Amino acid sequence: MEAKPKNLKSTLLKNMIIKCLYFDKAMSCAELSELFDKSIPSIAKAVNELIEEGFVIEQGYAPSSGGRRPLMYAINSNAMYILSVAMDQLSTRLQLVDLLNQPVAELLMFELKLLNNDKALQELVENINQYINQSGVNRDKIAGIGIGMPGFINPIKGINYSYLDAGDKTLTQYITDETGLPTYVDNDSSLIALAEQKFGIAKSQKEVMVINLGWGIGLGMIVNGEIFRGRNGFAGEFSHIPLSEDGALCACGKRGCLEAEASMLVVSKKAIEGIEQGRITSLKQIDEAHSKQMGDAIMEAANKGDQYAIELFSDAGYKIGKALAILIHIMNPQAIVLSGRGAKVGKILMAPIQQALHKYCIPRLSRGTELLISELGFDAELIGASVLVMENFDKEVKSQVTVN
Repeated sequence: MEAKPKNLKSTLLKNMIIKCLYFDKAMSCAELSELFDKSIPSIAKAVNELIEEGFVIEQGYAPSSGGRRPLMYAINSNAMYILSVAMDQLSTRLQLVDLLNQPVAELLMFELKLLNNDKALQELVENINQYINQSGVNRDKIAGIGIGMPGFINPIKGINYSYLDAGDKTLTQYITDETGLPTYVDNDSSLIALAEQKFGIAKSQKEVMVINLGWGIGLGMIVNGEIFRGRNGFAGEFSHIPLSEDGALCACGKRGCLEAEASMLVVSKKAIEGIEQGRITSLKQIDEAHSKQMGDAIMEAANKGDQYAIELFSDAGYKIGKALAILIHIMNPQAIVLSGRGAKVGKILMAPIQQALHKYCIPRLSRGTELLISELGFDAELIGASVLVMENFDKEVKSQVTVN
């Protein structure tokens, strides 16, 4: 939404209303007035302008509570769109969604290896531009691009220190320049936690640890109702909790890290090795270069009762539980949510995780922490990427108002 300097405060209020309705679905003018500490007439004026501009619609009257029923207002889901990008170490998903986080174009998933790939950023931008062009949606109707990705990320500066080197530009500036759309990036696990907090099982909870079960094992931390990123934005490197002194060598160069012992990539490699050694299983032979295919196959097999697949996930779950015991002792969370790609086998992981917690965690602490399985699952990162765009929706205008 473009704003003339003299209308900055009016534009800011309208952007704040749009952002609020995106998260809270439907509100009355009185509720918006109380939330933003603005007079009801000023809120009503802004809402009416948003209705004329096509951003807000009347939702009907609230249920009766004895007095006059207030008129409720909701976001117009097709007023604008968001491009959500979910990346992991091996592949990337693109999804154009409306303001209800519903797809408006087909999901695009393509292989994109991040490690030691100098062309990864160029490939990402090319796929984004091609995807938007083929969607038929005018770029003027796209609010922005939200990208979740692995690595050490500073979301404020828009830099990924691990992957996707943009040269003398920040990563966000490079993608913005190449696509013509405002771009925001954040760590994939932080975005998964953000999705769970705003639209998932952790909604309205204050102290939650969200585990991203993917090719690695990430952690998004909700502390006092806010996403906690630490001093430099790097908090939550759960995958590098050391489980042993002489365990498998991790990509970080150290031994015994949780990621090197229990990640989806490790489970896939163990499955391939087991098949080669003649283990009885419904899983088919897949070479190690296609660990991603094995990851999907082994989850499906485990959910169908394949004993070898269940055995592998039980071993991984026990090690994850051991690491979670450390996390519970430090953070004393209200809940731990199993999310991301691996939430598909969450029910299988629960028992060995609980077994490890019983063994390694002080009962008084573990009893106060609820273990939950995400309902968003593999979609959590895509939803979190949309949330990232809307979290930033009013910030540019807000900064201009502050300056002026």
